[in-house]
Order: sequence, then structure tokens, then C-alpha cells
Amino acid sequence: MSLYAPLAALPFPEIDPVLIEIGPFAIRWYALAYVAGLVLGWRYMRRLNDRRAQIMQADDIDDFLTWATLGVILGGRLGYVLFYNFGYYIENPLQALAIWQGGMSFHGGLAGVIIVLIIFARRRGIHFLSLADLTACATPIGLFFGRLANFINGELYGRASDVPWAMVFPAGGPEPRHPSQLYEAALEGLVLFLVLVWLARRPGAFEQRGLLSGVFLVGYALARGFVELFRQPDAHIGLLTAGSTMGQLLSVPMLLGGLYLIWLARRTTARPGQ
Repeated sequence: MSLYAPLAALPFPEIDPVLIEIGPFAIRWYALAYVAGLVLGWRYMRRLNDRRAQIMQADDIDDFLTWATLGVILGGRLGYVLFYNFGYYIENPLQALAIWQGGMSFHGGLAGVIIVLIIFARRRGIHFLSLADLTACATPIGLFFGRLANFINGELYGRASDVPWAMVFPAGGPEPRHPSQLYEAALEGLVLFLVLVWLARRPGAFEQRGLLSGVFLVGYALARGFVELFRQPDAHIGLLTAGSTMGQLLSVPMLLGGLYLIWLARRTTARPGQ
């Protein structure tokens, strides 16, 4: 017998993951979330660059959108294959290409974008940390829409709970669960975005190279680590060392790297023109 009564749970909103379907062609909310995050993030980067950062030309930001898209998709998929289901994809290598079936890792996407940042900044003669700061400010936009899409898909749901706002997810069994996707949308998306907006408006924020990137890394690591306490661990992975999850372990390097960048930025403030 379940410890949590389904009668106490909120009904899960029945939203079809497929927005439009015409024959074999389908537009999914998940895909639209990626498009919205990338396009709105690109527009915000242009505005922030014009008004605050002034580190590169508008054409450079336009070109960077394509690079960032490749970094997010390729890195996100490869990260999922390596971190979350390596054994399965070793036996079924062609399935690694089936991105439309789901399976993306934020930490892998982050690694992909960092590689792209390094290459793009070097080719265009832009300081790597300056470009990283600009990108970090826009990243929570994509996280917000991505987590909403996870909620619509009924995936990455939370652990069983009796909180008043718990929901019975179609794929999560009869027990009501935390809507952990919404927790992540709020913390990793909305709250982190507002923190970075506030910091970016402070005089000299972009002269302290690495500060905004560091705050993003620390903020995401703390938010993800906290929400993982309510999120259901992947069934094929379960809990790891000392009851931690894969998401928490992967966030540790982010936390340490973010703290280092903040320390470095506070220690060495760039002069204009450097």
C-alpha cells in the first residue's frame, strides 16, 4: 500500500507533448523550448552587449548563436550517453543519434558550450571570459523553458511526497510526487536569471571578467544540488556515494570552478581596453 494517498494530489495537466502533427512531421514542445531558449538568449545577449558589455560586434553574436546551438545539442546528447546510460548505448550505438526520443544532459551541454566558447573567442579575437560572462547571463532563459518542457513531457519528476502540491505523473506510478521540474524552472531559470540581471547592471560588472560566469556556475550547482533532494533518481542509476545523485556529483566541479572564477574576478579587475 502506498504511503502517499493519490486523492491528496493535484491532477497532472494533460498537455500533449506534440503541439502539431501532420503525417510523419511533428512539432514538440520540447523542441520549441530549445528554440525559444536559444533565440531569446541570443536577443538578450545582443541587448546586453549593446548596453553593458560592449565586447564584440552584433554580427559576432549572430554567428555565435549557430555555434552555441551545436555545442548545446552535441554536448548535451554526448553527456547523456556518457553520464547517464553508457551501457545501453554501447550495446545500441545507433540509438545515440535518436535525439528526438529524448535524453539530454545539461552538464554535457555546458561542456559543449565551453568548448565552443574557447574556439569562437580565439577565432574572433574576443576575451574568453568576457564572452563566457555574456553567455552565462542568457543561459537561465534556456534552462527555464527546458524545465517547463520536461514538465509537459511528464519526465524527470520528483520523489513521492504528501505535500499539497504533489502530482501523480502518468509515468511515475500511482504515488503523488514533487513537481521537481517546476522547482528547477524557478531556481535554475527565473531566480538565477534575476540574480545575474541585477549583477550585470552594476557598474563595472563586465570589467570583472569571470564574475558573472562564476556566479552562474555556483548558482546552478547550488540550485541543482538542492532540487536533486526532491527529484526522483534515474531508475537505472539510483543513488550513488553517500546517497548523492548523478546530478549532484556532476555539479561539484561546477561549484568549485565557479568559486574559483569569482575569486579570480575579484582579485584581478580588467582595465578598459585590456
